[in-house]
Amino acid sequence: MNKRKFGILLPVSAIPSAEGIGTMGESTYRFLDYLADCGASVWQILPLNPTNYGDSPYQSCSSCALNYYFIDLRLLQKSGLLKKNEVYGADLGYDERRVDYGKQFYNKIELLRLAYSRFKKTKQFAAFIEDGKYFDFSVFMALKARFDHRPWTEWEEPYRVYDEKVINKFVKKNADEIEFWQFRQFIVLKQCKKLKAYANKLGISVMGDIPLYLAYDSVEVWKYGDAIFDMSADREPNAVAGCPPDCFSEDGQLWGNPVYDWEKMKGDGYKWWKQRIEDCFELYDILRIDHFRGFDRYWRVPPKDLTARNGKWVDGPKAKLFEDMLDKNIVAEDLGVLDDGVVQLMKDVGYPGMKVLEFAFDGSWDNEHKPSRYNNNFVCYTGTHDNMPLLQYFVDLDDELKNTFVNDLTDQCQRLGFTPDTSTPKAVVDSVVELAFASVADTVIIPVQDLLGLDGSSRMNLPSTVSPDNWSFRLKEGELDEQLLIRLKCLAEKYNRLQDKETK
Repeated sequence: MNKRKFGILLPVSAIPSAEGIGTMGESTYRFLDYLADCGASVWQILPLNPTNYGDSPYQSCSSCALNYYFIDLRLLQKSGLLKKNEVYGADLGYDERRVDYGKQFYNKIELLRLAYSRFKKTKQFAAFIEDGKYFDFSVFMALKARFDHRPWTEWEEPYRVYDEKVINKFVKKNADEIEFWQFRQFIVLKQCKKLKAYANKLGISVMGDIPLYLAYDSVEVWKYGDAIFDMSADREPNAVAGCPPDCFSEDGQLWGNPVYDWEKMKGDGYKWWKQRIEDCFELYDILRIDHFRGFDRYWRVPPKDLTARNGKWVDGPKAKLFEDMLDKNIVAEDLGVLDDGVVQLMKDVGYPGMKVLEFAFDGSWDNEHKPSRYNNNFVCYTGTHDNMPLLQYFVDLDDELKNTFVNDLTDQCQRLGFTPDTSTPKAVVDSVVELAFASVADTVIIPVQDLLGLDGSSRMNLPSTVSPDNWSFRLKEGELDEQLLIRLKCLAEKYNRLQDKETK
């Protein structure tokens, strides 16, 4: 089987859809057909968890629940749970380029409530309820709804800190509301698994993504508190997460997530984390773990600090957590400054790391992102969801840095047997894409923005900011056209990355 493969990074939310956001419906099936037709083997997405304040899938209120915004209403219509006029008359946002999360929140949930009122409870649903996997999440969200969706720290007593007797009384009085939340998980999970089965039938692996940290306003913090996290018994954090000052930020990045009590988790063999990873492989064929370096050492910041300056490095569980998962199809996000500990962790686990070509062309001969500097056990990207799209990145460089970029790019391309076209910014981007295909990396993933040569307005995320422009980018219908399909297929054929026919 050919190990060399390529894929596209396109979040579910960004797929064109008449429902204001990408869904698990027809347009996503058509995207999978497109991937297969151009010979791709991988579809990479962002975390499917429900979003919290700021709409970031990396700041979720649950480690396991899925985002019910991705439920396809037209599929619910086909199953008789919604009427055509209800679906087609809903205002879920009409901007082809941006998700309107406010309209998803206010209008889509009401349609899902209507669908729930018509839902006939099947044996399959009864078994789902009995399993109880999403029960805690559903109770948590029902409580959030009761308290106007405020964080649990602002709930009234006696709900603010989890108490089993209190919660049992709440469940009895609010059974239908809690079941409605479970219904949403039942539907989105069903649609998600069906979509994955279709992708696999086409020979396409779905690469999911798991954040290292959870939001403070999450069901896990509310229920488990200091059993999992480094915090006091009354759920006050002893420290929060971030990253240290660097050339990009003199204050570092203050993420504010609670950090794990790794010593306590070590007591049961990191059971919670291992189960979390196992659950992911029910939904994905490949799992990218974000901020993987945090398992070696993490940046621990005093909880009241306003910047990350005063943090310190503290040891994490290292490879011990993964010792019985070395055969898992995991990609480790190992970007940033890699010290000896991270290098050793990567050797110990053997997972492929990441290389990003946007970082490669700075004039430094020993830049680790240059294709001439790495081996095949990496996933090569032109950029990630956190980067400026490559076209805008190049255009914004001053003349001296542009020349350095072009000279480095030319050198790297010639080493791999071709001369790049650098006549226009779009040609430069296309040449970087070809360089990724030509590289020795087993897997190449190209963000859709770089395939299309889109400008900075298509950026998915600007880290450490909250903005309506973050996480809201949408692809327009028809942008993935026949011309691009042919170009991708030619590149895949030229560089031996076409999907193996026997996998289809």
